[in-house]
Amino acid sequence: MVSKFTPEPTDATCISTIRTLAADVVGKANSGHPGAPMGLAPAAHVLFTRFFHANPASSKWFNRDRFVLSNGHACALQYIMLHLLGYKLSMDDLKAFRQIDSLTPGHPEANHTDGIEVTTGPLGQGFANGVGLAIAQTHLGAVYNRENFDLINNYTYVFTGDGCLMEGVSSEAASLAGHLKLGNLIVIYDDNHISIDGDTAVAFTENVEQRFLAYGWQVLHVDDGDNDLAAIYNAIATAREEKEKPSIICLRTTIGYGSKQQGTHGVHGSPLKADDIQALKSKCGFPPDQSFYVPEETYATYRAVALQGARLEAAWKSLFVKYADAYPEEHAELARRIAGKLPEGWEQRLPTYKPTDPAQASRKLSEIVLSALYPALPELLGGSADLTGSNLTRVKGSVDFQPPDTGLGDYGGRYIRYGVREHGMGAIANGLSAYGAIIPYVGTFLNFVSYAAGAVRLSALSKHQLIWVATHDSIGLGEDGPTHQPIETAAHLRAIPNLDFWRPADGNETSAAYLVALKSKTTPSVISLSRQNLPNLEGSTIERAARGGYVLYDVEGEDLTIVSSGSEVSIALEAASKLKAEGINVRIVSLPCWSVFDRQDREYKLSVLRSGAPILSLEALSTLGWQKYSHEQYGLDGWGASGPYKKVYEKFGITGTNIASVSKRVIAFYKQKGGEVGSPLFKAL
Repeated sequence: MVSKFTPEPTDATCISTIRTLAADVVGKANSGHPGAPMGLAPAAHVLFTRFFHANPASSKWFNRDRFVLSNGHACALQYIMLHLLGYKLSMDDLKAFRQIDSLTPGHPEANHTDGIEVTTGPLGQGFANGVGLAIAQTHLGAVYNRENFDLINNYTYVFTGDGCLMEGVSSEAASLAGHLKLGNLIVIYDDNHISIDGDTAVAFTENVEQRFLAYGWQVLHVDDGDNDLAAIYNAIATAREEKEKPSIICLRTTIGYGSKQQGTHGVHGSPLKADDIQALKSKCGFPPDQSFYVPEETYATYRAVALQGARLEAAWKSLFVKYADAYPEEHAELARRIAGKLPEGWEQRLPTYKPTDPAQASRKLSEIVLSALYPALPELLGGSADLTGSNLTRVKGSVDFQPPDTGLGDYGGRYIRYGVREHGMGAIANGLSAYGAIIPYVGTFLNFVSYAAGAVRLSALSKHQLIWVATHDSIGLGEDGPTHQPIETAAHLRAIPNLDFWRPADGNETSAAYLVALKSKTTPSVISLSRQNLPNLEGSTIERAARGGYVLYDVEGEDLTIVSSGSEVSIALEAASKLKAEGINVRIVSLPCWSVFDRQDREYKLSVLRSGAPILSLEALSTLGWQKYSHEQYGLDGWGASGPYKKVYEKFGITGTNIASVSKRVIAFYKQKGGEVGSPLFKAL
């Protein structure tokens, strides 16, 4: 039974406060987007005063409702709501909108501003994050809820706009959300018909209702989102009642409502003029010459909401204590996961290898690690973009995350079939990570991580812990050819700040990659894995590889050091062996993760890439970036080729015989050049 809307005397004043603050916040910064906040003010007010469960004094309360502003350019609205509700965001913070080092940056940033769940701005990302947040609640509720203990039952609310719905990532995520029947997901679509280029009629004329009905969503309508609070209330209440489908509320609004430019793209991304702001305040009955004006009744209204949130959290904590008595093991595990702690001794489960162990593809070695860790780490929630059999990401005996009535799995399942939706998968995984108590890992070919570049970038910016299992990572995938062989992808991923890109050379290095990735609470990882078999190497250990780079094979008085990663390390060793037979001494350095190596102390790094002899890098990828670690680089300067992988390696000269020849040319060049050869790490800056 849908509850009835009860108007409050302060509703109009609160909505006017949001609208005028939006104009002032953007106006003072002389930068930003006032239109959407002004148009969405009624929806925001109804949502946060009537439905939203959260405690601003305890913004990380685990069972809070989650709010996502997918149209992140409208962040003035989110900041205003956070301020009014009493989060750690002052009026001075609102006045510092879009200024250096403020808590109110130009788009919302997770782990920066209190109350922001996910980083949004690149359109469509927040929509997909919302799907991830909804999956997380559904999964954890299925695992831990018991009769009389409905511990994890929050809703996820997403504000979205025309631009988000145009982006393909929202389509990928919406399709999967419909399939998964996520009844806890409620999207409010700001249907204002305006984008930067003007009226959406120039490019976006699809029937959004029919599109979402086809996805399996419930579609609701509010014809007057500017004024009809009862209709807004009824739509949200109806959406909350639907348990078998996600809901989208098509909210017809007027962008910049109350401004002289309302309904035009002129109010989308530019501040209102001073006389327009004054006229707006006069219409609202506010002092026209007073900036950042908030009536006491507005603050009082939102204080009451915050107090109710505190009561809700207190009741939840009391229930959680009773849960501990009834289900001590489940309570202990959930409490540990909420705290972000890994179980004691989990590292002991990591596989270790000897050189006599059989050669295996590193994608297979990854599967072995996951199989070993999966029983001990229930927070691992895996998946693949329709490449499960190639990525080897599904642990034997695991259950798929599926609606129970499909017969394909259940909501307690820990493996998500993302379908061919790499971008959606990455953005959904960001939402899973943001929810807490879950460490998502996702699989695809390394080449197709490029499809998800926008989501990967936001993982790093947002400090989300998640793991990409990226297989088929070089020309070594062979016959599929240049369309599938990643040449430039590693260089791109290595360039992203706060992203660890691993390319392990054998079993111990693969275990090391997972060790560091699982300990890195604020850094996402991409583990780049081979299709072809790799030998287990003499001198590799988990401990040494976990430093990101180490001396695999050492000699004194070397003529050359070869530094390499992944599948080419064993080729470098073969070259060194051939050269040794000719009396030429070559050291081998394995550098599986540049960023982790860069974080080591200077003395250690200089001991690995030491002075005294030239350093040659070797990788079957673009050489871009290797200049930091070597004097000379050997790799690919063009696309790969289709054929059996050994033939492809031969075509590009990445064989022990040819690398030995290349090494001799490098040694001869530097001997002829003369002078001391310093480490490439010696730099002024």
